[in-house]
Amino acid sequence: MSTPAPLGAALGELPPIGLDELLACAMLQTRVDRKYVLPADALSALLTRLPADTRVLEIDGDRRFAYRSLYFDTPDLLSYRLTAHRRRRRFKIRTRVYEQSDECWLEVKTRGSRDNTVKARLPYAPDEYDTLVPGRRFVDTTLAGNRIEGSHRFTFVPTLTTRYHRATLYLPGTNSRVTIDTGLTWQDGDQELRLPHMAIVETKTGSTASPADRLLWQNKYRPSRISKYATGLAALRPYLPATPWRRTLRREFHGAGPAGDTCRPARELSGAGAVG
Repeated sequence: MSTPAPLGAALGELPPIGLDELLACAMLQTRVDRKYVLPADALSALLTRLPADTRVLEIDGDRRFAYRSLYFDTPDLLSYRLTAHRRRRRFKIRTRVYEQSDECWLEVKTRGSRDNTVKARLPYAPDEYDTLVPGRRFVDTTLAGNRIEGSHRFTFVPTLTTRYHRATLYLPGTNSRVTIDTGLTWQDGDQELRLPHMAIVETKTGSTASPADRLLWQNKYRPSRISKYATGLAALRPYLPATPWRRTLRREFHGAGPAGDTCRPARELSGAGAVG
């Protein structure tokens, strides 16, 4: 999927930052996440109003990167249900492939003591992205360390695949990051859901809101209840409990359920799987 011309031009105006420097400045494995749902065509104007010292991640000349994530859950969707019912002890497990480099990580996300997000990562073999067998001890140890007990008794199976393209910004003033995800696609078995006109902007900060948050608030964008895993699965399986995301589903995923124009059997979309 090519970069939309206006967004690509706006990203091109920003000074770059390399990956090593970005990680050194703003690793933020424990952080406060705020997510916003925007029309994709609103991004360029917002980018031009960020602080002048904002920098964009650049690797080998690229500023926008294709991601593929595979989420794992129990057959009865324990991870999903814990999130849907807003349980204090909840988790997500996924493998993530960076398509350009073929780099892969196993990631376990939990909630911290102040309801912030804690992410643990393990380098993973790309050809094993669809199994937890090599990383099962890491998963169980991480969950137990966050007081989620008994996971060694769970069976985890691949549940949902997400694809999108991401640009990452660094805001030195608050030592924070902003990710911009476009070209959003979800695949659940033979169902595939696309929302090409929607963008998800996520701010990743310490305890202080970033200039990006304030800019979004000034433009009437408020944090949204959205989870790529849970909200996407709820859109594709409308019989699931989905109270936390009901408003987002109604406003942003309207008409995008299994009967909608943007969701159809994946076998009818052969060749479209490279959407980021």
